[in-house]
Amino acid sequence: MKTLQDIVRPNIWSLKPYSSARDEYKGFDAKVFLDANESPYHEPYNRYPDPLQTEVKRLLAPIKGVEEECIFLGNGSDEAIDLVFRIFCEPGVDNVVSIAPTYGMYEVCADVNNVAYRPVPLATDEAGNFRFSADALLAAVDGHTKAIFLCSPNNPTGQCLERDELMKVLTRFEGMVVVDEAYADFMDAPSFARLLADFPRLIVLQTFSKAWASAGIRLGIALASPEVIGLFNKVKYPYNVNVLTQRQALEVLADYGQIVKWVALLKAERTRLIASLTEYPDTSHVFPSDANFVLVRVRDAQALYDYLLTQGIIVRNRHRVQLCANCLRITVGSPEENDALMEAMRAFLR
Repeated sequence: MKTLQDIVRPNIWSLKPYSSARDEYKGFDAKVFLDANESPYHEPYNRYPDPLQTEVKRLLAPIKGVEEECIFLGNGSDEAIDLVFRIFCEPGVDNVVSIAPTYGMYEVCADVNNVAYRPVPLATDEAGNFRFSADALLAAVDGHTKAIFLCSPNNPTGQCLERDELMKVLTRFEGMVVVDEAYADFMDAPSFARLLADFPRLIVLQTFSKAWASAGIRLGIALASPEVIGLFNKVKYPYNVNVLTQRQALEVLADYGQIVKWVALLKAERTRLIASLTEYPDTSHVFPSDANFVLVRVRDAQALYDYLLTQGIIVRNRHRVQLCANCLRITVGSPEENDALMEAMRAFLR
């Protein structure tokens, strides 16, 4: 069995991280800051932010059911995705494996880091729904595969990947397994974050952007073993999460009950939207969803998409995505927004 050191790039393992001014005075009740060449004016924005976002993690840890040292916070989940490549993948040598279709940033980050990207198409069952096979995925793995990226609930399909199949990947693959749970709050299955103690090579990604209604503050979450989080903190830029984002995150965390209410409302609207889309005459298939969006296959996705644009309604045209011909991805909105969508779709038929 490979150790963590066997998977990490040698230069990263031996890297001496940059030590910022705010890393060096911990444990003191400071009143006068003369260490970081900041301006003494315009509080609180004149001061560098906490490089490890200590207060945010303190409030977040009990909600996620993990210890604070198992949390990394980044500039969106995309920062954590990029760090996986930078920490574990030797450019021009290593590769990563994922499924198709899925979130496009995995492939973009692979290309940026000069790492080969190997997508494995999902299967479909008799009902036309997507199915995930661990055997098919692992068949694409070789000795230079450093990470597997699995989005669950998957984007754009909306479905959770089969848990038994995902467990096979965790038990059989010796590299890093990244389970992207950006939409976890909308699923009924438990988070894979509960398994961090059992699988030290597991990284679970979550976010403030979806259920937490805070896409604009760009705050992503990675949950992993303290050793992996230590590597993330070693490689990240010193002040990767700014003061404004941290302050807004604390406000959101202080009112977590509101998040729970919003999720319940959106799940109810998801059920209603799926029912409406199923009854829509031009629908050929509505895919099951564990997320805050629904993937629907219609007769002519481009024509419907273009018409909705004229009505000021923006959905995502996924027609050109692998296995998603004539599919639109529709975010679950407020009751009023969902009503406006369906009225416009009926008007398109008329």
